[in-house]
Amino acid sequence: MTAQSTAQSTAQQYDFVIVGGGSAGSALANRLSADPSTRVLVLEAGRPDYLWDVFIHMPAALTFPIGSRFYDWKYESEPEPFMHGRRIYHARGKVLGGSSSINGMIFQRGNPMDYERWGADPGMKNWDYAHCLPYFRRMENCLAAEPDDPRRGHDGPLVLERGPAASPLFPAFFEAVQQAGYPLTDDVNGYRQEGFARFDRNIRRGRRLSAARAYLHPVRKRPNLEIRTRAYVTRIVFEGRRAVGVECDGRVIRAGEVVLCGGAINTPQLLQLSGVGNAAELRALGVEVVHDLPGVGENLQDHLEVYVQHACKRPVSMQPYLKWRHRPWIGAQWLFLRSGPGATNHFEAGGFVRSNDDVAYPNLMFHFLPIAVRYDGSSPAGGHGYQVHVGPMYSDARGSVKIKSADPGVKPALRFNYLSTEQDRREWVEAIRVTREILSRPALQDFSAGEISPGPSVATDEQILDWVARDGETALHPSCTAKMGVDEMSVVDPDTMRVHGLEGLRVVDASVMPYVTNGNIYAPVMMVAEKAADLILGNTPLPPAEAGFYRHTPGITP
Repeated sequence: MTAQSTAQSTAQQYDFVIVGGGSAGSALANRLSADPSTRVLVLEAGRPDYLWDVFIHMPAALTFPIGSRFYDWKYESEPEPFMHGRRIYHARGKVLGGSSSINGMIFQRGNPMDYERWGADPGMKNWDYAHCLPYFRRMENCLAAEPDDPRRGHDGPLVLERGPAASPLFPAFFEAVQQAGYPLTDDVNGYRQEGFARFDRNIRRGRRLSAARAYLHPVRKRPNLEIRTRAYVTRIVFEGRRAVGVECDGRVIRAGEVVLCGGAINTPQLLQLSGVGNAAELRALGVEVVHDLPGVGENLQDHLEVYVQHACKRPVSMQPYLKWRHRPWIGAQWLFLRSGPGATNHFEAGGFVRSNDDVAYPNLMFHFLPIAVRYDGSSPAGGHGYQVHVGPMYSDARGSVKIKSADPGVKPALRFNYLSTEQDRREWVEAIRVTREILSRPALQDFSAGEISPGPSVATDEQILDWVARDGETALHPSCTAKMGVDEMSVVDPDTMRVHGLEGLRVVDASVMPYVTNGNIYAPVMMVAEKAADLILGNTPLPPAEAGFYRHTPGITP
């Protein structure tokens, strides 16, 4: 390093450098910079989330950024052996706010039993439901919850609006689930997740409320907080076993601590590029090993989903609004009134059920939409329709994230191993049969003009699995690739968020989850960031909250 570059790096000394301005990074930057004596730098490789950018701020425009090189890192898996060798597309946010700026805006905590499962692992007792609940409450402002509800927050930065579910298809769907023997619930994030209800959403007055808009923008003028976009970090800089900074766009930025918030793909990739991971694999790629930590990039988990679609014989779906001729009116209504079809994500309701009585809590998630459309905006020919997104929530399939080259510009190899286990395949068959049982009930017969996907030709277990393998898509919930814990495959210390065996380096994002939660993962990631902020700052953690939750008793209908 030259004298000039040494002087530059010394001048750029920060207390914390946060790598990734996505969901976790935005929340962490807010909390860490609350102390004016602490200098915090956020490095986001993507673009700014400009206020005028309709594609990320209009809720209904969510199909536009997904698949766009301007907003999306556009990952693909390696050929998946149990899905006919298909490469599964994975959208990841390439913009301030990360994937919270391009996702479906669904806010689901997961089931309380998810956190009981976390807390049951060795060394993880402070991550059970009672210890996580206070951080869920601190981060949220749930407008639909009762003010005295001990399970919901009322003054946090994440304002949650509940889906209106105004289309006549929604009450018909709710009636159909009850006819099929499944309950309604008041709040899937409250006492009982199991059942069907209107969903909480990260939408505020008709606009997407991303993590950046909720946490970063309100405090970005703090003199001790600096945010850089289009800042691509290629390496963590170590002195011995201590991280002392990062290399970004060819320059070294020094920091007292480096906090990785890149998510379940970018965090293990950066660790491996920097010499932290499976030593034998890194040496084979010519990477100088700093620390042999075999769990980095392992334990990859995700949710796979399919769309069961029906044609609708009554003109009550949202299908006409997909037509180009309606878009100027939709845009004007949203721009000037913050209302209309553009002001919703359309993921307004759904639910959670158990596909069999052997599971302790729901293993299937449903999203109901009054429209037949895919994430990329494509729709079947033929007018009105509606659909259910469904998939198992806690598959025992495990995958990996591994760099293929020492070049930071080469995307890592993603292997999810969808449908690779007996449990996964069994629950997929159950998922489709439960979905069909619901959609065939009398309450929906006035609307249904027949199933168009997968269609009546898909009937046997083998045909169902073949269809899932050919048509399934990721629900975009990659996680668990740098898991918290104390066993030999753990990467992060659950009490400090430090990377095991290293100093000055922490991880706070979806990669630290030991098991993927039952639902969309944005809310759990934000909770982890809130709790991690206290652990990093040395604050006294919020006391555990002993609020009860629903537990299913086998043999008793809920």
